Amino acid sequence: MNSSTTLREKMIHPIILCGGSGTRLWPLSRKSYPKQFSALIGEESLFQATARRLSGPDYAAPTIVTGSDFRFIVTEQLVAAGIDPGAILIEPEGRNTAPAVLAAALHVAQNDPDALLLVAPSDHVIEDTDAFNRAVNLGCTAAAAGDLVTFGIRPDRAETGYGYLELAEDFKAGQPVRLKCFVEKPDTDKAREMLKSGRFLWNAGIFLFSAKAIIEAFQSHAADLVAPVEQAVANAKPDLGFLRLGSKAWAKADNISIDYAVMERADNLTVVPFAAGWSDLGDWAAVWREAVPDENGVSLAGPATAIDCTNTLLRSENPGLELVGIGLENIIAVAMPDAVLVADKSRAQQVKLAVQALHDKDALQAGQFPRDHRPWGWFESLVIGKRFQVKRIVVHPGAALSLQSHVHRSEHWIVVEGTALVTIGESQKLVTENQSVYIPVGEKHRMENPGKVPMMLIEVQTGSYLGEDDIVRFEDVYARE
Repeated sequence: MNSSTTLREKMIHPIILCGGSGTRLWPLSRKSYPKQFSALIGEESLFQATARRLSGPDYAAPTIVTGSDFRFIVTEQLVAAGIDPGAILIEPEGRNTAPAVLAAALHVAQNDPDALLLVAPSDHVIEDTDAFNRAVNLGCTAAAAGDLVTFGIRPDRAETGYGYLELAEDFKAGQPVRLKCFVEKPDTDKAREMLKSGRFLWNAGIFLFSAKAIIEAFQSHAADLVAPVEQAVANAKPDLGFLRLGSKAWAKADNISIDYAVMERADNLTVVPFAAGWSDLGDWAAVWREAVPDENGVSLAGPATAIDCTNTLLRSENPGLELVGIGLENIIAVAMPDAVLVADKSRAQQVKLAVQALHDKDALQAGQFPRDHRPWGWFESLVIGKRFQVKRIVVHPGAALSLQSHVHRSEHWIVVEGTALVTIGESQKLVTENQSVYIPVGEKHRMENPGKVPMMLIEVQTGSYLGEDDIVRFEDVYARE
């Protein structure tokens, strides 16, 4: 660990916010699998990189705040990163960042009201972890004294996609400064003026404060939130290693960001400037920048080829689909198995309009990711036709699907990797590679992976109705309905 971290007098408790829909990075980011779980930059997902950055001897085990749909993805990715969480709080429904932060603060405060909390989104890129730790160190004294500390990024361009922080005094490199006010996302002319003045920083949405200080700030500036969130925490129930917040009380909490609820109203704010590489990857233009384009401004990912292109991102997320661009300039092209985005790079912020248009026409691609992640593994549809569907299914080592039956379809399973323990009716059998079984309509069945490596099979469904809701569950270790 870098010696600069010894400036901390006590451990910091990371609070990682892991919700959201990520519509501006469609089609890779969707409601069912938002961007933080994807490896947009590097080999780890953004969530894994965040959890790793906020780990080590100076950090307590992280508290994760996420939604019910993502709880098993969170667990799976933390295990893959070798990180044990302190707690995973499940929001009954998304209520923005203010209730999430307050719930986490109340949870940690039960054991230590003076604990320092470092609140961070799960979908940001920070290039230099040591520099970030040094910035956190700079804010510890102010946070321990009761200030609410935010982190501001030195702007290097007139960006209109970020909110800004106006400093109350001249910028001093390496020193915390007082905050004058928050500034909403500006237009281009205003952004240029702020860049030139040198007294504005981008708002990173990362905060450092004691549990006691932020709870008191909510009591002073957003008192209506306190009672329902306190009750939701008090009524939280353990659920398979998660802590599910009370749903009735949570529904009464306002849907509001921590900036609006508290930060913009508080007067005990300190800013720590940070200039060592940061991006919230808010659109595909940001991904293009962070991917380090070549001398022609071309960034490639996956099986992609550029011919005479400039300032262009070509990204294929399908190993069997080669994406080729010829003579393109200022273009974003992203290919998925079920959707392709082609956009002018200058209009990257408007991708969310495409998502809305797809919602309006009831297209599944608007929010459903082609690979459906489940607590036991994942599946994806390979071919869909009239009265039949072909899926690829992967089951994690030691995992099992529910004991279930179907009313409208029969299934054939062909194991292509590993070994499956298959239950059909009252019988069980091991099915190895290149072997298959048949499950008649209405028969109780289950597949398990008894091995130590992932098990993959091809499932062929036939019947009058093939929807995912044609499932009758009899036993389920994941306590799903």
